[in-house]
Amino acid sequence: MADGERRYAVTIDGRAYELSPSPGEVILPEHGGKIHHSAACGHLTDSARLPRRPDPDGLVWRRLLDAPDPAAFAASAGLLNGRNRPVTGVCSCALRPVPHSHAETLPYWPVDEALRVFDPEQHRAAVEAADRDAERIRTEFPWEDWAGLPLRRYALGQPDMPGHRVYSYLLEFGSKALGSITGGTAKKHFVYQRKQNGAWWFDRRYPDVATAWEDVRAGLVAAVTAAREGRVRDIDDIASVRSGITVVAKTLRVYAPDAVLPVYSDSFTRHYLERLAPGSSAKLQPFARKELLKALVDKDPRFAGWPPQLVWYFLDWWAPVHRTAPRTVRIAVSGPEEEWDRFAAAGLVPVGVDLVGDLHGYADEKELADAYEEEYASGALAGATPSVDVPALWGLLGLRVGDWVVATRGRSRVLGIGRITGDGYVWLPDASPDGLSGHALTVEWERGRPGGRLDEPVPGWDTDLISDVSADLWRRLLDLPPSGAAAEAAPVPAEPVALPPLDGALQRIDDALERRGQAVLFGPPGTGKTYHALRYAVRRLGELSADLPDVDPQAEPGTAAFAATIEALTASGRLTLATFHPSYGYEDFVEGLRPVKGASGFVLEPVDGVFKRVCEAAAADPGQLHLLVVDELNRGNLPRILGESITVLEKDKRGLPVTLPLSGAAFRVPPNVRLLGTMNTADRSIRMLDSAVRRRFAFIELLPDPGPLRGSQVDQLDLGVFLDRLNARIRTRLDREKQIGHAFFLAGGVPVATAAEFAAIVRGEILPLLQEYAYDDYGLLAAFLGEELVDVAAHTLRDLTDEDLVNRLYEELQVGAGAE
Repeated sequence: MADGERRYAVTIDGRAYELSPSPGEVILPEHGGKIHHSAACGHLTDSARLPRRPDPDGLVWRRLLDAPDPAAFAASAGLLNGRNRPVTGVCSCALRPVPHSHAETLPYWPVDEALRVFDPEQHRAAVEAADRDAERIRTEFPWEDWAGLPLRRYALGQPDMPGHRVYSYLLEFGSKALGSITGGTAKKHFVYQRKQNGAWWFDRRYPDVATAWEDVRAGLVAAVTAAREGRVRDIDDIASVRSGITVVAKTLRVYAPDAVLPVYSDSFTRHYLERLAPGSSAKLQPFARKELLKALVDKDPRFAGWPPQLVWYFLDWWAPVHRTAPRTVRIAVSGPEEEWDRFAAAGLVPVGVDLVGDLHGYADEKELADAYEEEYASGALAGATPSVDVPALWGLLGLRVGDWVVATRGRSRVLGIGRITGDGYVWLPDASPDGLSGHALTVEWERGRPGGRLDEPVPGWDTDLISDVSADLWRRLLDLPPSGAAAEAAPVPAEPVALPPLDGALQRIDDALERRGQAVLFGPPGTGKTYHALRYAVRRLGELSADLPDVDPQAEPGTAAFAATIEALTASGRLTLATFHPSYGYEDFVEGLRPVKGASGFVLEPVDGVFKRVCEAAAADPGQLHLLVVDELNRGNLPRILGESITVLEKDKRGLPVTLPLSGAAFRVPPNVRLLGTMNTADRSIRMLDSAVRRRFAFIELLPDPGPLRGSQVDQLDLGVFLDRLNARIRTRLDREKQIGHAFFLAGGVPVATAAEFAAIVRGEILPLLQEYAYDDYGLLAAFLGEELVDVAAHTLRDLTDEDLVNRLYEELQVGAGAE
């Protein structure tokens, strides 16, 4: 195969790309900021006259991406455009974003090429830091003491034991340089004490905690002994520690560092084995896989003399496991200005909720939620309205190096933008030497501080402690110039990221579609199901469609750019929109007989349906994702509509043929097809769906989110509080599937602001919906909205002015009985 025809898969920052190697030179643009590998690239005009630079080993693209300062590297290498400015990016004619399903069909970027550009010296400090962490654990917990190690020195959750004296704490939270095993619950440590009630958790096959600990301790000792004796695969037979693969693997890194690579997750081990020796690990058990991976590296002369930690850094750089893109969290900072200055100078962002102490002390999110419930029930905040987003707070433990943090104050002030470094989440006790205390995040400021003030305030910033950052807001944040003396001292900002990380809702959709191939967004009316489906289409397809004009993956709903992107994607066939209804059938979706005009009149001929056309287009373009969005999925007769295609929808059956009964043609669903449906659960619960359909879809629930409404008022009525308390009444008297969604009160993504707008929504949309739910039981309607609004005897809404309606709801739901 000629050089110009070679294609490789490569993963960068968690995203899959198709690499088209350069033909020995790179092309520099006249005005743009990216190198090119192809003279035929559609982003170039008159490419024959553009300057070239030699690229004899074909690795300029990677050196540019890896450079600590891309602009300085480009200038030193002569990578300058026609305006004599450094070229710091790589065009899609060299690195084309592709679906992971397509990347899996390509050979991966060769190890030999990767080794020519990988710089071990850049990782020397990290290897030394990992060795220091391991030595610190060995000093605190000498191997010869393990046979009699007391449970008190091992288990998480003990309130009177400092973290550095507890092995499980040090392993999970106190040795980040060794690699992370955070996430999930404390059950991976086999035994721990619940912080909430002091009860011990252990596998219930044991009669008591003492017996459980004796067996676990013996299992850990046996695992390390086996690894030291070269019998790593024997660890798979130790029943007492089989459920904690990551804990055992990291323990081996500490006490048997040359036995395995520091790759703790079994899924990571399988991933690297498939890259180095495809098909070698399918039938092996976890530690047999780890033994095989180490053996492959040991017999490869290219890694001779490399410590296992350095090999891991190479693997993680060369072929990283598909992960979500870096996260972005926004943290609201409160307290005096001088306190913020001290935090910021120390490279920290304070997280101002510390009612229940160190997050590391909780086994899982539920235990943390229980602690907050107790505070709001009988603690210092008894009787207050819960305001802590526990999932978001718990999620801080999962932040890793490279994730973004935006520190804000009020609704518009940006204090700084930074990236997580070091430990990420840290707990600062009251006795810390610098006087700082509470939850905090360790950051490195990227763009100076303070960041400045946005022209328009952001709803929810003054009420929500932690929140996502939208694509449009991310662009506004990056456009803020650093100011003041701090800006002068700030480091030169790195090349800005092209796209912000996916927010929480879009990431859940992306994960579900990658995992299953098809997903359903379900929830009550007004929760943004179609809104999020189209947002996902614009973002995910947009970033894979750099070749299309008028496509902006960062376009926000309601804008002209968003509409233009939807139009361009649908015109290209990469996005298809459909709506199911009671008369929608198999012939519309797969194929059916339709009247076609012939020479002697109309005749019936087979005509392809929507889904068949999508699948054929996707099969002809395997490097591009094709998305079918079906609105109102549950209004159609799904078993009839899907027909035999339901079999080949499953991810592991993609590409297999099924014979269509009408045309007799072989029909396949390619791996690059995704199906995303929406479903209103007020109309029909997912429990009513055909079980075969349910098994083939991932389901993502979207519930009312008062976040976009918090802090927005209509007169004195806080929209977020109103929605919260109205839905609490609906949940109590009906069910969660009949709540009112936040989208009812958003016009173009902006909360309604006048009494007239709000009253029109209540009269014309909310009341009719509640009437339907209540089957015209006006006593029930009054229980929702109050008798000051609902005339139970007359079966109507009282004749109120817009301002009076707002005032009555304010008194009823904000300062009155609330959620009772």
